[in-house]
Amino acid sequence: MDPIIVSGIFTAIAIVFILAGIRIVRPTERALVERFGKYNHFAGAGLNWLIPGIDKLVRVNITEMMIDAESQEIITKDRLNATVDAQVYFKVRSDEKSVKDSQYNVYNYKYQIVNLGKTTLRNIIGTMSYEEANSNRNQINEDLRKVLEKEAKPWGIDILRTELKQINPPKQVQESMNMVITAENQKKAAVDTATATETKADGEKRAAVKMAEGQKQSMILKAEGEAQAKIRVAQAEAQKIQLENQALQKYFKNEAVVYQKLKTAERAMKHGTKYVIDSKSNIMNVMSDVAAVPIGRK
Repeated sequence: MDPIIVSGIFTAIAIVFILAGIRIVRPTERALVERFGKYNHFAGAGLNWLIPGIDKLVRVNITEMMIDAESQEIITKDRLNATVDAQVYFKVRSDEKSVKDSQYNVYNYKYQIVNLGKTTLRNIIGTMSYEEANSNRNQINEDLRKVLEKEAKPWGIDILRTELKQINPPKQVQESMNMVITAENQKKAAVDTATATETKADGEKRAAVKMAEGQKQSMILKAEGEAQAKIRVAQAEAQKIQLENQALQKYFKNEAVVYQKLKTAERAMKHGTKYVIDSKSNIMNVMSDVAAVPIGRK
């Protein structure tokens, strides 16, 4: 056989052999390489080569994962069959030892975590009344996480957190609780309505009081204004009398009768009284008698 052909055949076989042993490990994985059923070496993310037909690649996910601890009935301290369900968040550590422990120290770690979680929940909630368990969810979550963390540590697994999905009482108890909640809500609504009515009445009362006070203040101000006006009129009248007295003393001293006649004439003139005077009469004499001798008024 031609040596060139033989060489080509061996080259093709070698290429196929090499390609057959190539394995790609994703960044979210780490892998264990087993040879003849025994652990051989650790395979990180990227390109890895195995001996075809001899080596076996065991892939392990190292990202955060979640499993449901499954719903179960747990008898509480007050003898209620509470329905409880929880979720567990965990991840396999990415170093070689932890990845090996997750495969060689435990069989199916997901199944183990679920059953361990259910057992731990029964132990925790079984020591509480339903009311205590329902109001202390955060504490139950933390206690569950601590127990799982301790048990899963030899498996190369970190328990990140746990969450109670539900903790429900039996149907009869749930119906009774719903009735209590409904009654409390109705009571609260009635109290709110009464408070609103009382607040409205108080507001109307305050508004009425303010209106009455405003009217009272307005009347007081009006009375004060009228009193001030009367005072000013009286003061003006007094001042007028004072001025008249001063004029009397100055211009009509010892002539009080004459002054009185002039005043009477002035008042008569104000009312539009008309007098007929003889052209031969003295005007001063007529003025002196005008108050007592009205001849005609129109």
